[in-house]
Amino acid sequence: MDRTERFYKIERLLRSRGCVSFDALQAELSVSPATLKRDLQYLRDRMGAPIAYDRADNGYRFEAPATGTARAVSHELPGMWFSERELHALLTMHQLMAGLDDDGVLARHLQPMMDRLQGLLGADETEARELVRRVKLIGTARRRVPSQHFELLGSALVQRKRVWLRYFKRSDRTTSEREVSPQRLVNYRNTWYLDAWCHASEGLRRFALDAVREARALDTRAKPVALKDLEVELDAGYGIYGGAGAKVKWATLVFEPDAAQWVANEEWHPQQTSRWLGTTEGAGRYELKVPYVEPTELMMDILRHGDSVRVVGDKALAAAVAQRLNQAAALYA
Repeated sequence: MDRTERFYKIERLLRSRGCVSFDALQAELSVSPATLKRDLQYLRDRMGAPIAYDRADNGYRFEAPATGTARAVSHELPGMWFSERELHALLTMHQLMAGLDDDGVLARHLQPMMDRLQGLLGADETEARELVRRVKLIGTARRRVPSQHFELLGSALVQRKRVWLRYFKRSDRTTSEREVSPQRLVNYRNTWYLDAWCHASEGLRRFALDAVREARALDTRAKPVALKDLEVELDAGYGIYGGAGAKVKWATLVFEPDAAQWVANEEWHPQQTSRWLGTTEGAGRYELKVPYVEPTELMMDILRHGDSVRVVGDKALAAAVAQRLNQAAALYA
């Protein structure tokens, strides 16, 4: 039984029996007297448990409120049952979440719980803090989101309320006002997006949160959209460009051996298919097929592999990639 389990068992014993002797606690927990003393002290000092020794009954109980009434003590340990390894995993996850948190919005809400979890680790608290410091998430090209927008949209999403947005559209550099029903928050490549039903265009749209210039919560109830419909509409295409109703195409990419050894371990899309090519097709080469609707992001990923990849079959996509390569080469001519 680890320390966390002992804490919960002490709590249960005191609640169920009212007053429990030191010997009885030690027998139930199968620990040394010194360990039990440390646990009781830790529960009092660090977890705020009002445990007191009752000389009359020669045992430990939860101390009654200061008013002297007989009502139950309100103290409770966190309503979670975690082993020490699970607590370490949760603290590590918190550190990873912090790497996605631009202005500390998530951290502010989660920190009280994290402090309690660290407190449960007792003597291992120093080890837990060291573990957290040794987990690092490096984000590149992150587009920061004003905290007030993130909190407002997150709250509207949970409360199922509509939101008014003033939104900057980068493709034509225009600003428009929209009323939307938030459906899902998405973090993709260090950037936050809002999937929402746009009441102006009467369809599902994906909005980059860093392009939100102003946001205001409305009292109107949000339009409900089934998660399945959301996934079909916005997740079918490649990357963040879902396509919103457009026809899905398939791109076939053939990677040379130098890139194939890396790409073979990557997931470009949940529905991708792949295979290693045989001797007649070029030993060591790797074929990857991915769905896409809008080619912008797919082209960016193709271009970063330079001359180690070739688009086959899709003439329009191949021509677009070739044009971008030629334009890039012209800059260095």
